[in-house]
Amino acid sequence: MTSMTFRKRPLALLSAAALLPLALLSTQAYAECERGDLDTLYCDENGDMVADRPADEAQWLNPDTLIFAYTPVEDPAIYSDIWQPFIDHLSEVTGRNVRFFAVQSNAAQVEAMRSGRLHIAGFSTGPTPFAVNLAGAVPFALMGSDSGQFGYTLQLFTHADSDIHELADLKGKRVAHTSPTSNSGNLAPRALLPELGITPDEDYEVVYSGSHDQSMLGVVARDYDAAPVASEVVDRMAARGLYDTEDVRLIYESDRFPTTSYNYAYNLHPDLVEKIEEAFFSFDFQGTELGEEFEGVEKFIPINYKDNWQVIRTIQTANGVRYTPENLEE
Repeated sequence: MTSMTFRKRPLALLSAAALLPLALLSTQAYAECERGDLDTLYCDENGDMVADRPADEAQWLNPDTLIFAYTPVEDPAIYSDIWQPFIDHLSEVTGRNVRFFAVQSNAAQVEAMRSGRLHIAGFSTGPTPFAVNLAGAVPFALMGSDSGQFGYTLQLFTHADSDIHELADLKGKRVAHTSPTSNSGNLAPRALLPELGITPDEDYEVVYSGSHDQSMLGVVARDYDAAPVASEVVDRMAARGLYDTEDVRLIYESDRFPTTSYNYAYNLHPDLVEKIEEAFFSFDFQGTELGEEFEGVEKFIPINYKDNWQVIRTIQTANGVRYTPENLEE
């Protein structure tokens, strides 16, 4: 894979002091090394499928201010408040200032970490491999339960009053997928539904809504006949009263997938990484807005990308996905 160039997007919430010049990244590129699917900026000599930390300690980043971003959501302002208890905890454990960065798209989020402007991030399930391969993201945690359970399902909804009662009834309908790189909102249905007798783009018309929220609200408003969405997103929407569960009908649910991955940039100083991991794994969700928002989540649990994202990479391979900026569409 060759090194890629991203379109520039404004990151108004980041101060100039938080920006790392792209020129610095060019000095980190490796001439020859094992890298698998990783971009040429990175090496993977140990075969764990994520970027190795640079061998040259002079290239390790140890910023006074850490920039943290959660995956793009419909209302970033709400999530800035929800994440504040964790931001405070992360700041206390690391001894650094921590700023929440409200990203507008998956592509902008990946670009920000690639360029050194983003240090810690929650990437959605489908975009996680793009972040790993294009931006040097290192997944290390997921939200889960005390028993170690984690993940979400692909759920396919239609309006409660529609004539769609099973997958076969989707033929000839207009179905909202979320975005091209979304796992549950696009790639998983394209990989899984044909085995069940229904093929997107052939048996039904695919239209992209832009987000799980918009897909679900579009089904409620009957703008779309049906939509595949992530269970964790629509559960949170229902809990906030954004739609009435009586207005929709579930016609299909998949096995469980890993949920949002939490990542640090590959070139952070190892002492800082140790503190970041300590902050995640010591955070107590109970009694916080974050715990209320993510119902059933009790802690962050450790994961590794090679094992926990295998099913996602399989789905993406089945869809012919290549980890390039051009394929990471908004």
